[in-house]
Amino acid sequence: MLTAVLAMLSGCTVVERQPGPAVPPGETRDGAPEGELDVARIVPVVPQPEPRSAYGNHSPYTVLGQTYAVKSSAEGYQQRGIASWYGTKFHGRLTSSGEPYDMYQMTAAHRTLPLPTYAQVRHLENGRSIIVRINDRGPFHPDRIIDLSWAAAVKLGIDQAGTGPVEVRAITFDEPDVLMVRPARFPVLLQIGAFAERERAEGVAQALGNGGVAPIVTETAHTGAGRVWRVRVGPLSDLDETFQLVGRVIELGFDRPQYVYP
Repeated sequence: MLTAVLAMLSGCTVVERQPGPAVPPGETRDGAPEGELDVARIVPVVPQPEPRSAYGNHSPYTVLGQTYAVKSSAEGYQQRGIASWYGTKFHGRLTSSGEPYDMYQMTAAHRTLPLPTYAQVRHLENGRSIIVRINDRGPFHPDRIIDLSWAAAVKLGIDQAGTGPVEVRAITFDEPDVLMVRPARFPVLLQIGAFAERERAEGVAQALGNGGVAPIVTETAHTGAGRVWRVRVGPLSDLDETFQLVGRVIELGFDRPQYVYP
């Protein structure tokens, strides 16, 4: 079934779950807890605007040789495919967002939607519909589009079959236009990130350059935590150009850059 691997990305620990038929020695297979779950006791989630998680939104990331790009927005996302679920084996372990997995909550895992994202999941055969909060990465089986918590699977009616055909539709909220956040003054630099490893910084700089972002500046600095490599764009003196580059950085899957001043 599923095994857990830890990936160090930008100095942060991100949990990615990989599929595979083999179960490591000493580990039990995934499944449901003993007894039945009274669906009336499942606490529904209430969609609400939330900030992006500090973990699990790194993009791109690679699992089992396949590279995935996290979407810059969940706006307009809708897809049909197969849903699966995960349970006891991962209960209490950290999800990709850094939150403990609770199989009794209405959560789910998705490969590319931002964390967290609320989504409506509708069973295409029995007509049931649920709302989940996506806070994890997966499933990495190519024929599945979402991995539900055990409680969500029970509520949707796929806990016994293990999988089921669904439609997933993201629930989004009106957000302020990030391009309207003006720099305090000019010239300005856009800081994409500060990394503990030089190779990581060089990789980010290369990805930005390949995506048409310029001029890129990589510099080193010493902080209380040690040496870091900063990746910045600029200096910039034109407001329209600055807004365009902020938008392009986000389109490439990076977090919103910070304004810093030389």
